[in-house]
Amino acid sequence: MKWNQGPILIVDDDPNDVVLIQRGLQRAGVDLPTWVAPNVPAARAYLAGHGRFGQRALHPLPGLILLDLKLPGESGIDLLRWIRAVDGLRRIPVVLLSSSREAVDVDAAYDAGCNSYLVKPVAFDALQTMLTVFGRYWFNFNTPPSLHSGDEVRLSGT
Repeated sequence: MKWNQGPILIVDDDPNDVVLIQRGLQRAGVDLPTWVAPNVPAARAYLAGHGRFGQRALHPLPGLILLDLKLPGESGIDLLRWIRAVDGLRRIPVVLLSSSREAVDVDAAYDAGCNSYLVKPVAFDALQTMLTVFGRYWFNFNTPPSLHSGDEVRLSGT
């Protein structure tokens, strides 16, 4: 695996889905650290380096974000729009990983700037297959963008 862009941030409020995604990535040979945020405010704090996430050496910016669409409070689309509006974050690849196949959700995700939209299969074997193919493509063949490497992400209005 040639990936040297940083950890994977998983933004998902369902702990069972998080475990399945982590196991699926491991079984797919994606041996990268993962950070988990259960909601949009937690993801923003991590990405902005606020509070306990202030030391980038301990909490580096992710090289990839796996984002659930349906989250409590603000949606994954809200977070995606925020990411795309922030210098230092906008190039981070964001993959929506959702159970929704609704065209309105898919279109909204792409309109907000997602790099890919994957529908979570219900069965673990199917999820494993999807993550194996995804992992091979994303971490072995995809050429990632240059990401912000500074200690601080610049947020407008803060």
